[in-house]
Amino acid sequence: QVTLVESGGGSVQAGGSLRLSCVVSFRTRSPKYYAWFRQAPGKEREGLASISRERGHTYHIDSVKGRFTISQDTSKNAVYLQMNNLNVDDTGVYTCAASSYLGALSTVGGAYDYWGQGVQVTVSP
Repeated sequence: QVTLVESGGGSVQAGGSLRLSCVVSFRTRSPKYYAWFRQAPGKEREGLASISRERGHTYHIDSVKGRFTISQDTSKNAVYLQMNNLNVDDTGVYTCAASSYLGALSTVGGAYDYWGQGVQVTVSP
């Protein structure tokens, strides 16, 4: 069983920054891959970035590349999403996810079997 708890959401003005954290708890084997997802109001959930727990390799979708950075601290079993230069289109619920079986980086929701509860990020003009 794996549990994920996010924190760090909130309200920020456009151009500002936020850092989301996701603390991961597991009983036996650690997940292999993590990802951050976003669901904007009225839109489908979108995968933003993925990271390999073992090697630390990362992938970011084009729309956040250069602004968002996924990272981890394996000693703390934590995954982070640093978000810079936020704009109003970044508003949404951000959720971290973990996969126990993936073999490659992915931002496809169906590839992840454990999910956090999500945190709200609101960016005002």
